Amino acid sequence: MRILLIGDVVGRPGRVIVQKLLVGLRDELRLDFVIANCENAAGGAGITPSTADELFSAGVDVLTSGNHVWKKREAYDLLRRDHRVLRPANYPEDCPGGGSVVVESLGGQKVGVVNVMGRVFMEPLACPFKTAEREVAKVREQTPVIIVDMHAEATSEKVAMGWFLDGKVSCVFGTHSHVPTADERLLPGGSAFITDVGMTGPYDSVIGRRVDQILQRFLTSMPVKSEVADGNVQLRGLLIEVDPPTGKATSVERITKVLHEVVPSLAGD
Repeated sequence: MRILLIGDVVGRPGRVIVQKLLVGLRDELRLDFVIANCENAAGGAGITPSTADELFSAGVDVLTSGNHVWKKREAYDLLRRDHRVLRPANYPEDCPGGGSVVVESLGGQKVGVVNVMGRVFMEPLACPFKTAEREVAKVREQTPVIIVDMHAEATSEKVAMGWFLDGKVSCVFGTHSHVPTADERLLPGGSAFITDVGMTGPYDSVIGRRVDQILQRFLTSMPVKSEVADGNVQLRGLLIEVDPPTGKATSVERITKVLHEVVPSLAGD
């Protein structure tokens, strides 16, 4: 079974490259399932029903997220009604939505997806390790094919989660930093891992935002508008191959695709 994990989709440029390339990638890479992190998909921060629909229509099967998932008020109802859109499971239970889901691929194979968020340099949520352990056990009752999005700032926390879940899940992939790492590997227990899959969006930027605005902020320490950039749009992902009966990963490969056009980011889009 071949699964593509797409890193943080940023704004309109990120959505456009997914819409333009994913249909072809499903054929080229013989994909059975696609997961994308959507927490920056709407205007660079948050998710809305319409932007979620764009990604689902493009061929994404499940959307994970992170700390920016609450930026758009429309996301609250979306999380309540569409189980394919996840928020980190270690937020309090009273928060809208859920942190894990099992979805069938087009071929009928059940895939479990778990979303947790780190605590180092981030919000003081419930323990991501204990939460992941609980959610994985719940999902494993339905399928051994389990993918975990570890949305975290600290590389050490992401790497620790990989080792903690090795042999219990098919893959742990890190999101949030928007900077791809080159440490993809198969861990000894059979889990694929990467510290951060990177950003899907404009790379002529400062992690997705206009360079001039971010430089002004660093140089003056004053509040500055932070708009999504538009140049050098790239899709960053991780392709893993999984043995469905065991849930063990058998191969892992970073994927980079470039969209050779400028994608203007419209205000609030």
